[in-house]
Amino acid sequence: MAPKAKFDPNDTTVLTTISLFTSIGLTHTKATETVRNTRNSTSLKELIDRNELATLGLEEKQGNLILHLAVQGSKLGLDEQDYVAKAVVEARLKTNDQVTASIKYFETHSLPVDRQQFELECGVGVDVTPEQVYSSVSDYVESNSSDVAGWIHLTSVLSGVKNTPALRWASTLDVKTSVERVFTERYGPKEAAKPKARDAKPSSRPKAAETPNATIPEKAVFEQGFLGGLHKPGENPQLSSRLREQHLAVTGGQVWTRFPPEPNGYLHIGHSKAIFVNFGYAALYGGRCYLRYDDTNPEAEEARYFESILEIIRWLGYEPWKVTYSSDYFQQLYELAVELIRRDKGYVCHCTGEEIKANRGEKEGVARKTCAHRNRPISESLAEFEGMKDGKYRRGEAILRMKQDLEDGNPQMWDLIAYRVVDAPHHRTGAKWRIYPTYDFTHCLVDSFENISHSLCTTEFILSRVSYEWLCDAVEVYKPRQSEFGRLNMQGTVTSKRKILALVKEGHVQGWDDPRLFTLVALRRRGVPPGAITSFVASLGVSSSMSTVEVSRFDQAIRQHLESTAPRLLMVLRPLKVTIENLPEDYVLLVEKPLHPKLHNAGTVTIPFTRNIYIDAEDFRLHDSKDYFRLAPGKTVGLFQAPYPITCTAYRTDPSSGDVVELICRLEDGKDGTVSKKPKAFIQWVAKHDASGSPLRIDETRIFHPLFRSDNPAALPDFKVDLNPDSLEVVKGALMEIGFWSVAKKAITDAREEEILRTQKALTNGAIPADAGALKRASQQLFGNEVVRFQGLRVAYFTLDNDAHLSCLKEDLATPGRREGDLLILNRIVSLKEDSGKAV
Repeated sequence: MAPKAKFDPNDTTVLTTISLFTSIGLTHTKATETVRNTRNSTSLKELIDRNELATLGLEEKQGNLILHLAVQGSKLGLDEQDYVAKAVVEARLKTNDQVTASIKYFETHSLPVDRQQFELECGVGVDVTPEQVYSSVSDYVESNSSDVAGWIHLTSVLSGVKNTPALRWASTLDVKTSVERVFTERYGPKEAAKPKARDAKPSSRPKAAETPNATIPEKAVFEQGFLGGLHKPGENPQLSSRLREQHLAVTGGQVWTRFPPEPNGYLHIGHSKAIFVNFGYAALYGGRCYLRYDDTNPEAEEARYFESILEIIRWLGYEPWKVTYSSDYFQQLYELAVELIRRDKGYVCHCTGEEIKANRGEKEGVARKTCAHRNRPISESLAEFEGMKDGKYRRGEAILRMKQDLEDGNPQMWDLIAYRVVDAPHHRTGAKWRIYPTYDFTHCLVDSFENISHSLCTTEFILSRVSYEWLCDAVEVYKPRQSEFGRLNMQGTVTSKRKILALVKEGHVQGWDDPRLFTLVALRRRGVPPGAITSFVASLGVSSSMSTVEVSRFDQAIRQHLESTAPRLLMVLRPLKVTIENLPEDYVLLVEKPLHPKLHNAGTVTIPFTRNIYIDAEDFRLHDSKDYFRLAPGKTVGLFQAPYPITCTAYRTDPSSGDVVELICRLEDGKDGTVSKKPKAFIQWVAKHDASGSPLRIDETRIFHPLFRSDNPAALPDFKVDLNPDSLEVVKGALMEIGFWSVAKKAITDAREEEILRTQKALTNGAIPADAGALKRASQQLFGNEVVRFQGLRVAYFTLDNDAHLSCLKEDLATPGRREGDLLILNRIVSLKEDSGKAV
């Protein structure tokens, strides 16, 4: 019996299958593990191909369910398997338990089936909320309290509650979380097991830089998992030791990475992960990271994209070691293309696009075959390539192709295009070139020129790794190691440049920086702090699995960041006038209030308290109830930072509409001999005091809601039908305390000083190209109105919009205050967490 073939993770067939499995959401580790098992791999591949699952953009959870079906349901008929797979794709089956139930169902039933009965037995549509899980778990533990003595019985309780009918279809994670919560409430926190002593072992990883770096929010992300398993500099295989030695002589054994965007659009939230990974990994190990513009397509590139990319990278907190361009290396790339032909590894081809597809076997039922020009003499290809450069051919009439391996199972080895004719001027080289290199030719060679130790990219390039290494070896240059991590996607939005451009052109959004979008310029304008973005990305970790994240998780990361940094100001969105009847007309009390309850160094501001104040209309009801604690006729409520609570004694209405327009209240200061009880709720307010300019009127408060109604608008035939018509709410006439002026002035002043220092340091330490066309770093790239962030107490977090114009913020010595012509526009960054006082 022949020995079993050894599993080779770099075999092209294996790589192709792994790529197929990751396309349905499986992590790279899970996909590799599945490929190792021939039976499971075959079953899953057939299931994917029959149902075209690779094209559907499935999430990791769905991919795992499909794998579960392929393995556990392998004995089902093909039609039955496909029926279950469709139910997974349609999100009718959402858990392993449901898929298992569906497999058992088809063991005793065959198609066609009664859909209602099928869904009933498989728990389709049964949605057990986390609150319901917690309630059921609490009841179970209470009813079995005599048998549950503490954390020692955690496992038995988990098993018991999962078998209760009420939790048959509940999420296993929700059950586990609820059980641990109940145990913590009843028995206190679980004591961690004491770790066993171990002998210290020397680390094989590069030593992390000792100096703390502000751009590394979570060091552990780079030391564990995918990034923790990367090779040490110099360990990547080379054709000769000479190439390795030359590389290490230049880098000194440091980690060198690069972020190589195409300057044909604005960066989006997904790019923040690539920026975080490349800049953060290099920074952790004291290395260097390039910003390299992949500017090989002159027809799609615009100056605004170049400028925005550098600005956003710096705004996120990173400084490129060098700013370079693929066009810096056009001459070297051309020379290597000539060398490729001389080595009989490249040839000039005159096939049309359709002919190339047909020869590559891309049309169904057509076998791959050699191009008619593949075996032309080397001298002929050299002459033809020279002709391409000199303008002999127009677009599409000639291309340079790599002579790779048409028998390889990887399509990235089927004679890729290296150069094409593009008779268009380039933003940096002008009309010098009529031919331009492709991504497949440029990327690996420029990585080599720049001595990149770790070429980190997303998993859609996993198949390109083979051609990447082939080309470096073909021309005998240093070969960087490409490693792939899962990209970041966000639910409920679109990030495609083509789709966003359609939204902009058709007026559905106001531009690429519309705060409802998830471009990074839009998030910046919305007021999202850069630190919140990097913390969010760090919290997701880095693996080979694609992350599709709910917007609510992103919002929570923003709240957590702002909770500890944003000052608190009193603000009312929809003002309702209050007259305090037992105060004189000229009464003024100056109240000193802290800007943050926990950050004492945030300072204080002084605001007036007078006879006439404004509260939010939502904090008053005509009809009281037992579960309502805010203001109503005859009811008392506290005022944040004010000396005493108030009681509503009367109200006035608009004769035409019947709306309440003014409240008459009494200040419970005890001067009438009565002692007021401590109020059960406190509300925000602002006072009318002309002398101090209080309150500050807000011209517009922009509140952004989801731009789309579904979680995956990009999957729809026409994504625009999913647009939410109520995604933008504009509130006019909101009021705010005058403490805003000092908060805003300080935020702008501090940001300006910090960014001037940072830019001076970057210009001193950074190696910036000297030619006139290179982008320069400037303080103006790093701050704008968005640095003014605050929490409107009990309302939301806000920032100044780009459209706002406040003269005093631009004048160094100006007294804070409103000027003629000022325009005050606020953007809601994110809502607050649920507040029990606000909720009732």
